[in-house]
Amino acid sequence: MRHRYGIVLDKQYFNFGSAHFLIFADGTREELHGHNYRATLELDADLDSGHVVADFIVVKPLFKRCCDELDHRTLLPLNHPKLQIEATDQQVRAFFTNPDGSVDDYVVPRRDVHLLDIANTSSELLACWLMDRFLGLLKVALPSLRLQRILVTVQESPGQSAVHERFFDA
Repeated sequence: MRHRYGIVLDKQYFNFGSAHFLIFADGTREELHGHNYRATLELDADLDSGHVVADFIVVKPLFKRCCDELDHRTLLPLNHPKLQIEATDQQVRAFFTNPDGSVDDYVVPRRDVHLLDIANTSSELLACWLMDRFLGLLKVALPSLRLQRILVTVQESPGQSAVHERFFDA
């Protein structure tokens, strides 16, 4: 017999308002725009000695912290070949090379930017980034957690979401 135990966190405060542009496979990009993103988290794990997967009081602030890091920021990917980033303590300059060879030059105050170690600011990769950041915090807070599965969903508008899911060996 197979069974699973898990928790689902879908709190209204797991949100972040951010600006971004997506770079398409053909080398073009969207216009800079924003979303009021909302994230959810699912965890499957063995029950602990208290017969719970994980204490909500521990997990919720960790995931909220990850969402808050992206809130009120322009999100820029560090790993896209069409986008070059120059950052100082005062500002970030992003240079996007269009298919025709022209370059779009963005200058944003440093405090208003979050540089992400991802290839694009798609909702799928934002979900992956949130998961990686959250897992780093979770390992410190709950080192004995025997995680089996994690799913992060990022909704960029009602009815339009992307997911990233990972499975772990038992």
